[in-house]
Amino acid sequence: MEIYNTLTRQKETLVPIEPGKVRMYVCGMTVYDYCHLGHARVMVAFDVITRWLRETGLDVTYVRNITDIDDKILKRAEENGESIAELTDRMIAAMHEDEGRLGVLRPDAEPRATAHVDDILAMIERLIANGYAYAADNGDVYYRVRRFAGYGKLNNRNLDEMRAGARVDVDSHKEDPLDFVLWKAAKPGEASWPSPWGAGRPGWHIECSAMSTCCLGETFDIHGGGPDLTFPHHENEIAQSEAATGKPYVNVWMHAGAVRVNQEKMSKSLGNFFTIRDVLAVHDPEVVRYLLVASHYRSPINYAPDSLEEARRSLERFYHALDGVAVADGNVDLRYAQRFTVAMNDDFNTPEALAVLFDLVREVNRLRDSDVKQAGALAGELKRLGGMLGLLTREPADFLKAGADALPLDEADIELRIEARAEAKRQRDFAEADRIRDELAALGIVLKDSREGTRWSFEAPDR
Repeated sequence: MEIYNTLTRQKETLVPIEPGKVRMYVCGMTVYDYCHLGHARVMVAFDVITRWLRETGLDVTYVRNITDIDDKILKRAEENGESIAELTDRMIAAMHEDEGRLGVLRPDAEPRATAHVDDILAMIERLIANGYAYAADNGDVYYRVRRFAGYGKLNNRNLDEMRAGARVDVDSHKEDPLDFVLWKAAKPGEASWPSPWGAGRPGWHIECSAMSTCCLGETFDIHGGGPDLTFPHHENEIAQSEAATGKPYVNVWMHAGAVRVNQEKMSKSLGNFFTIRDVLAVHDPEVVRYLLVASHYRSPINYAPDSLEEARRSLERFYHALDGVAVADGNVDLRYAQRFTVAMNDDFNTPEALAVLFDLVREVNRLRDSDVKQAGALAGELKRLGGMLGLLTREPADFLKAGADALPLDEADIELRIEARAEAKRQRDFAEADRIRDELAALGIVLKDSREGTRWSFEAPDR
């Protein structure tokens, strides 16, 4: 299996530190608001990665942290008139609901920053003792960036170039503008913890260094996150962790691609910012998951009406192929599974993996009337491989008829009209049969005739 390593800028063969086991940490959410599409991208990308690593027989420990204390959380809790715990607990519950609807499996551990303050303090004390950090007279503790010789290696950045572009604060207590905070002194009335440098709270970067090494060890296999975290967050994690332990921090760095909305960066100022629950209020969760899976995890995704419609049509092709076919075990050409494996072992190439599923769909449709047994076996392989991507886990009718409950006809009424159409055809009254089909089509009900009878699906007319 080969994985693209952001650190080395090339694909590398995955060689676990401990044979047969993979320890992976992914930067999670700061829980001051509902999760947005960018979060969904990371959730689904590393869900697929975890599923496939386990499918290959690896024992995966997947850790994704929760940042439950920072400036945004303090500000939002005050605005809402609620406690920090009430806000963060509510947002965490919402996050779990959102990812559950997207078919994302829960990580093995979800450490919270507030539960690891002692670990954070211990790491800061080690950094000070090793000469990589210093306490300022304002109660903050800073990391000495220039003290760490490898700073910039993840992003291939030059320290002098960073220094030239740094904003210099004339009131700064830093020794160097590039230095970043490890511990923030608390303002009056703010949530805080005692420390050797006074009451305060952790800086954002140190949280992940402490939680990841606490949960997975001082060196672990994979660290992942969103595209905006490579600098400064992940760069700072490397500097902190390696300076504290004297060991390599992570072997493989992985980063998911960005989400764009109608080819523009998603932002609240542009009015194109969508939370996961905003999207799922309008679109089927599996359609959204398919959109996120259909692009390679490192590629940007464009969220737009056309791309969503294409995702829905693709899923409809899969479910139409499965509809009316008795899924069964049986002998299937091994080349399908082999091609799927080759694709996924090549840096989790989901577009190529999906191409295998489309080939299976064509074979199911070709054989469904002439070789029912083989069609059933191929349908079983389609569901099995699709399930590895978190897709095709529903009954076909559940997907194909989704949304029809809002129609003025219930399912019994639809079946009565389908039977009336069948009777009209038996009586060779084709004009009446066409009229019934057109009446149903106007409501978004699409009929599909076969030897076994007529099946229907729902396609909203305004899509």
